[in-house]
Amino acid sequence: MQSLRNLALAGAAALAFAPAAVLGADLPAPVYKAPIIEEFGGWYLRGDIGMSNQQVKKLDSPAFDASVVVLAKGFDSAPIFGVGIGYQYNSWLRFDLTSEWRGGATFRGLDTFDNGGTPNSNDYHGTKTEWLTLFNGYLDLGTWNSITPYVGAGVGFSRNTISNWRDLNINAPGGAVAFANSKSQWDFAWALHAGVSYKVTPNFLVDLSYRYVHLGDASSDDMIGFDGSNGTFNPIRLKGISSNDFRLGVRWMFADNFYPSYDPPLVRKY
Repeated sequence: MQSLRNLALAGAAALAFAPAAVLGADLPAPVYKAPIIEEFGGWYLRGDIGMSNQQVKKLDSPAFDASVVVLAKGFDSAPIFGVGIGYQYNSWLRFDLTSEWRGGATFRGLDTFDNGGTPNSNDYHGTKTEWLTLFNGYLDLGTWNSITPYVGAGVGFSRNTISNWRDLNINAPGGAVAFANSKSQWDFAWALHAGVSYKVTPNFLVDLSYRYVHLGDASSDDMIGFDGSNGTFNPIRLKGISSNDFRLGVRWMFADNFYPSYDPPLVRKY
């Protein structure tokens, strides 16, 4: 009798859980929605403005001797105006070719030297400008709320021009002043970039960036004294010119090169 009762209870339990087991077998596996993927590419135009913060590693001349000691050398800040054309290869890789005018940065330098046993000094003033052309590559590091950070590097050439050069030696009898005409030279240049862009519309972006750029060397022309004589130190060379640039720019993507965002199709496993 007890065995019959136990058998009946086991049967009832099996009937109670059978529907739930059947329903459980019919339920689909959990579905995880893939993130939205945005793929785009194509040509773009860019424009930039900014300010430079320039340095020079060494002030030198073929006529410098062991007594010459450079006490000061540096530039004022100057404006930057640039344009470029580029290609967005995909959502993370792009390239562009840029050309920019770097406005006149005032240079000031001071040295001392031994002039026949008498300490003398040279007070240098001049203006430096550049035309800078770079081929750049960038890695876009992902987009969050329309904001995309990126890093990049570039190589190219800079045409460095020294103008309005003046050398004042107040220690010379009666004072002495020498002047030099403008002189330009081409030199290899390279740059490192970091910044963020903000997508205002699908084909218009605002860009805020920092750039370290090495501009190569520059040189004054031969200096001519106020009395027509050749300057003492000719020419003056500015070696290892670099700049920390801060720029604000815009990019216009060609609208027909954009593709809409999409979700990959959902796949259910039963």
